[in-house]
Amino acid sequence: MVEAVYQIPTEVRDFAEKSVEQARKAFEGFAGAAQKALDTSADLPFGLPSAKDVSAKALSFAEANVNAAFDLAQKLVHAKDPQEVFKLQSEFVQAQLRAIQEQTTELGASLQRSTTKS
Repeated sequence: MVEAVYQIPTEVRDFAEKSVEQARKAFEGFAGAAQKALDTSADLPFGLPSAKDVSAKALSFAEANVNAAFDLAQKLVHAKDPQEVFKLQSEFVQAQLRAIQEQTTELGASLQRSTTKS
């Protein structure tokens, strides 16, 4: 039996690719604004330097995780068949689980350091 191969029209791929890129740019604008707000908060007299460090680290992790999702979306747009989609999704989930474990450990250590400095 011959398997039917589902082909996504080029126009749909192009549209999806442009949409992913626009979403990435919008997020970069949001992340830039969040970073600017974080930098500005350091100038406030009641701002705790350790809290700023923890917040900066959390923002950095959020950016990395969202960028990983955008990278996945970009790869999915170019996937040739359902098997490649499943493979990409599986690799993404595994990589994100490792990243989140590392980020949680690092953020926990930063939080602990910030509470012992105060």
